Amino acid sequence: MEMEKYIEGNKAAWEEAFDNRDASWGADVTERIRKEEYPFFNQETRDILKTINTEGKVIGQFCCNNGRELLSLVKSGKAKKGVGFDIAENQVAFANEKAKELGLPCEFVAANIYDIDDRYKEQFDLVIITIGALCWFEDLDRFFAIVAKCMKQGATIVINEQHPCTNMLATAGDEPYDPAHKKECHYSYFEHKWESNGGMYYMTQKSYRSKTFTDFTHSMSEIMTGMCRNGIVITGLQEFDYDISGGFAEVDRSGYPLSMIIQGRK
Repeated sequence: MEMEKYIEGNKAAWEEAFDNRDASWGADVTERIRKEEYPFFNQETRDILKTINTEGKVIGQFCCNNGRELLSLVKSGKAKKGVGFDIAENQVAFANEKAKELGLPCEFVAANIYDIDDRYKEQFDLVIITIGALCWFEDLDRFFAIVAKCMKQGATIVINEQHPCTNMLATAGDEPYDPAHKKECHYSYFEHKWESNGGMYYMTQKSYRSKTFTDFTHSMSEIMTGMCRNGIVITGLQEFDYDISGGFAEVDRSGYPLSMIIQGRK
């Protein structure tokens, strides 16, 4: 299947960012996973994951980045196996190296999520999706169809993501941004396609003119409808006024919804 142009572009941009990563990015993965319980998850997500029996279970992660969260959960939750998918081949190679180093039963697969085939059908007891995953997919219905296909009947899903209300905010560097009115809404909640050549600062710790990243904002209704249409029953929703993206530090803990956890069951 031919990859959509925007997905192909994102693959190139992510691989470029990872090739230019700062030496500190990913340097603590092995040590923290060896020493800590559930590292790389915030407290609220950790609390939920601890209530789910993952011992001897199979866990999937879609958009796993460098693999640190899945490795953390497989180790701390004593899972039988973890499978992570990401579009960037160099990140997947890094994640597989870390799995080997840690001796953990994790497999990381370089794939366009839309193209995941039936070999993963009904494989997962638990699926996790973490910050900065949903925005890379134009069609969430199609995305959740793949996720649901890979879940066993009765499987659980935990999504810890940026809150859709952040779609409306401008951040420092955006033309409409006003430091005197940081919580003012400038963009449509419903429809927005973003294209950026500003790189991935959190990974590279430097500004550079990057290949084009294309991402899409999604409303709460789009996320929930995408889940429900594909047989995932929503069992929990928590909303928080703290930032997990690194992009909204200036309005952190000021009463504006910045992050959320959605739980579901197939």
